[in-house]
Amino acid sequence: MRLAMPVTLITVVGVAGWVVTTWMRIKNGYPLDGAWGQAVYPKNDQEAVERVKLLSQENAQLRAELGSIKDRLANVEKIVVDDSHRLTAEIEALRGPSN
Repeated sequence: MRLAMPVTLITVVGVAGWVVTTWMRIKNGYPLDGAWGQAVYPKNDQEAVERVKLLSQENAQLRAELGSIKDRLANVEKIVVDDSHRLTAEIEALRGPSN
């Protein structure tokens, strides 16, 4: 009787942990594992392939946008780091001889 209580408690905690772990895997989209570690429901369906295509396209677009932002940042850095006298002289030169 004394041994039954801790064994029951350990069993209940173990099963509850397994249930929570399985629920978290399902919730976050991880494939479930079988008894030997193989995936029970591997994601090789058409929907997963389309999702990978869309994510790849989005990744390419974001990389292009990041390149554009880096170019713009380089121009801003050039303006900020540039000494103010030379920048003022260049602006005045662009205005022309009317001054």
